[in-house]
Amino acid sequence: MSDSDKLADLFAPSAGGSLSDDVANELHHILRLLDLSAQELFFKWESYVIKMGVENTTLDSKTARAFKKDLQDALERESRAKGHVVHQSAAKRTTATPRGGGGGDVFGMLDGMVSATPAPRVSAAAKRKANNFDTPASKSAKSGLNSSPADSKTPIPAGETQGVAFDSRQNAGEVVQQINDHIPAASAPAEPPTEARAKLKANLELPKFAYKTMAMKLSETSEILDDRIDTFTDLIQAHYQLPDSAFGNPAAQSTAEVVAVGRIACDQPNGKLNAASVVLETSRRMGAGLRVQLKFDGVGYDLFPGKIVAVRGTNVSGEYFVVTEVMPIPPMPLPASTPAELEIHNDRLTGPDGEATPLGILVASGPHTTDADLSFAALHALLAQAEDQRTDVLILAGPFLDLEHPVVASGDFHDHLPSDAKLGPDRATLNDVFRLLVSGPLQRLVQAVPTITIIIVPSLRDAISKHVAWPQDRFAKAPLGLPKQVQVVTNPILLSINEMIFGISTQDVLSELRRENVHQSSKGQALSDDTLARLTSNVIEQRHFFPVFPPQSREDLSKPAAISGDVMEAGAERRLAVGASLDIAYLKLAEWINVRPDVLILPSVLNPFVKVVEGMTCINPGTLCKKRSPGHFAAMNVLPRVLTDEERDAGEAVAHNVFERARVDIVRI
Repeated sequence: MSDSDKLADLFAPSAGGSLSDDVANELHHILRLLDLSAQELFFKWESYVIKMGVENTTLDSKTARAFKKDLQDALERESRAKGHVVHQSAAKRTTATPRGGGGGDVFGMLDGMVSATPAPRVSAAAKRKANNFDTPASKSAKSGLNSSPADSKTPIPAGETQGVAFDSRQNAGEVVQQINDHIPAASAPAEPPTEARAKLKANLELPKFAYKTMAMKLSETSEILDDRIDTFTDLIQAHYQLPDSAFGNPAAQSTAEVVAVGRIACDQPNGKLNAASVVLETSRRMGAGLRVQLKFDGVGYDLFPGKIVAVRGTNVSGEYFVVTEVMPIPPMPLPASTPAELEIHNDRLTGPDGEATPLGILVASGPHTTDADLSFAALHALLAQAEDQRTDVLILAGPFLDLEHPVVASGDFHDHLPSDAKLGPDRATLNDVFRLLVSGPLQRLVQAVPTITIIIVPSLRDAISKHVAWPQDRFAKAPLGLPKQVQVVTNPILLSINEMIFGISTQDVLSELRRENVHQSSKGQALSDDTLARLTSNVIEQRHFFPVFPPQSREDLSKPAAISGDVMEAGAERRLAVGASLDIAYLKLAEWINVRPDVLILPSVLNPFVKVVEGMTCINPGTLCKKRSPGHFAAMNVLPRVLTDEERDAGEAVAHNVFERARVDIVRI
């Protein structure tokens, strides 16, 4: 029997022993190329089908070419490994013979053998990089620090590392949006301050964020979710002064009108919320944890999964709850301070000449470098501006060393460390890389501006962070070489800067809300056309930095740049976006306490903006760098709170009114 007949009999028994010409030619080429028998080739094909998935792999011209490439790659890896062992053995017996590095053959065996084209000299590092030999485990792996072993590197897509040079960017410094433009823009003071003009105070218990991750219990999760509904039930009852009899189980059949408080959910576990799939999930105390479908009878709504709502209506049929009114959640009060406290903070802003000058604040969110490299050119430009203006407060939100950055994902920092770094690329840990690329520029900034206060908010995408769940704990300063002027805080954080309360979270809640939000205007009353303000208002109403539940699935998120374009080799590990990574048992750490923040900073991939929403200054600074181009940051200039004689004489706490005295610009970096 000929090879053609054997191949047809093995690979196409159900088709009467016939193969298409393209498939047959590919199989014959593999037999000649690898010197295999038809039976051996069939065994390798069965292994390939099992590896790629039986249901998804059919024999056609495309899969035949992919099969051939997989066999060639396997043979190449095996040959390289054997050649590497033989080369080491020969080096022990005799003097090593230099090898050329140019070459058009696979294994470099012909390099330099043709006299007309001598092989170029290649460094050992470049040769190691070209041959992709496995390197020994670095010291970070031995010490338990963050590192990427060489055998798990992800190849960097060639198309992802090409971008426009940062120096050739256009419209740098352009203000794209602002509020309170009547307040002067930030500028360097005539006389530099002698001490820091900003005083920090955390408005939450930082030690509670140091919880153990990956220890979430189902019972604790259900209790946390239940407690949140019950808390809002008590809030609604107190605000509207309702008796206990006014509340009822919306899932129970009854003609009586009741008030129900619960969590919005979708009727399908993996479905997308829409008007026909909205259900209300009750607590065990109020409704035995049952779910009931909601129907809005001409009533407007603005919903997303996880939102706690109070609705009034009836369930006559027992199948669905007809909503006649959506009861607004009472807002939290704005922060206030006594005149004595305000005077202390104002004195801090008063210079030697007796005149108070505005407090200068810069806000930027990562990524802080483009996907093309780890130059951090945008961060350097921001720090240069902070130095020129002698900024009082610099708020930097992560990620810094982004897990989704192609270079960080590959683990190969050979060409991205400073030339004067006395550190071998094969021995560098992620902490070393952070010290060189991020801590170094910050050290130079604080030397130039000793009175500056730098606040670093981590992100779940930070490769240097060992806390892999949100709410997220701080990372240690000492191993990273950060100066004393730097304060690393939790994610999220409620932080007082002088009298103002800042709320900051690097978890992108706005994009989650936009993706899952469903809304409808009521009869005679339209919803706001400003989508970003409406989404921000939902965060404020829910009194939580991330009220969405459940968050978007990691499989549904866009692929990181490190693996976009389907560049992964067959059988390689599939990497997903980091996602929300919520630890539900500790979601209470992300709740607002007692009052709303004066300034709410919610970095997002959505368009950057600054808006006044419900008396709060709400900022999305955008990202300092997009994938291949520079992004935006926010510049604030806050005037002191001027007290009237009546307020000073009364001695009672007065609202901060930051939205009236803060100029905020969204600026192109």
